[in-house]
Amino acid sequence: MKEKLLEKFRSIFGREAEKVFFAPGRVNLIGEHTDYNGGHVFPCALTIGTYAAAAKNRGGMLRFFSMNFEQKGIITADITDLRNEKEHDWANYPKGVLKVMLDAGYAIPCGMDILYYGNIPNSSGLSSSASVEVLTGYALRELFGLDADFVELAKIGQKAENEFIGVNCGIMDQFAIAMGKKEHAIFLDTADLSYQYAPLVLGDAKLVIACSNKKRGLGDSKYNERRSECEAALAKLQTVLDIRSLGDLTEEEFEANRAVIKDAVKERRAKHAVYENQRTIRAVAALQANNIGEFGRLMTASHNSLRDDYEVTGIELDTLVEAALAQEGVIGSRMTGAGFGGCTVSIVRADRVEEFIRSVGEVYINRIGYKADFYVVDAGSGPCTL
Repeated sequence: MKEKLLEKFRSIFGREAEKVFFAPGRVNLIGEHTDYNGGHVFPCALTIGTYAAAAKNRGGMLRFFSMNFEQKGIITADITDLRNEKEHDWANYPKGVLKVMLDAGYAIPCGMDILYYGNIPNSSGLSSSASVEVLTGYALRELFGLDADFVELAKIGQKAENEFIGVNCGIMDQFAIAMGKKEHAIFLDTADLSYQYAPLVLGDAKLVIACSNKKRGLGDSKYNERRSECEAALAKLQTVLDIRSLGDLTEEEFEANRAVIKDAVKERRAKHAVYENQRTIRAVAALQANNIGEFGRLMTASHNSLRDDYEVTGIELDTLVEAALAQEGVIGSRMTGAGFGGCTVSIVRADRVEEFIRSVGEVYINRIGYKADFYVVDAGSGPCTL
């Protein structure tokens, strides 16, 4: 892969790259839409992700090229005038990271040429955008000798997404990518960023991701709407409870006070955030106790809540989960990511994976009319220089 990137960089920019970098994608095993509600999440970095070859240049120009969007050619921007420009499409993500870092006082005295290649499916819910953000921050750190640790790179990526791109996401995606550890998932408390690594020991089972191939953009979706609904519910609960976030509540405390919200839709949104947080805590405990069956049951309960209370699944993801749960050897299945398209993640007995992919794929294409793609994945490490 490194040689392929170096060769492509040479052909596009007519010069040699200085370094080649990698940052993973991520999958969230449980704890969805809790990260901006002060709750817990349980993601892992993947062994698929985004690569970049980069070199500083002498001027103040930034030149971006993606092997995934070759038809868009080289996208250029002035380092002194970074704005979100619709025609710059994917390049707004690295531009946003540069803007946040420059505004924070990081010394980036010249422009650079940077070429990207990702083997994460775009708009899949495996965080291709966060992967690009963390990768860009890491590349800048390494090229310019900047003093930014991996947690800081995650925060920079989130800020770029929030303020430059306009998606009001939480910290989970960027944190999981920046802090990934091989064969481990990250049990993260998003309220204070305290975390612990948990070995992802699945016995004779595998993680299988099914990509629905329904494209969706977070900025265009109801993601921001869900967040504002939760904030409105929290404000009502704060009139009777001393809490900072929905993640502070147990199920019992929520049930005793939910009537104060006085809006059925916002009640359901808040219920999901509270119950999902508690599910995540229990799921990690189950995994640590080697109770994979209970972990799978909680994954499936998570999907049902995302479907019924949070309403972010849709026919594509529901079809994938229903078909998965009908297969022999499936321990648990749920949508992963923001929803409205994207992916599901299932735990499948290793000896049933081939049949699982064949059968679920058949059900999906018959019902939806186009195919799903499947990936058998492992937990990988965070950003690195190749």
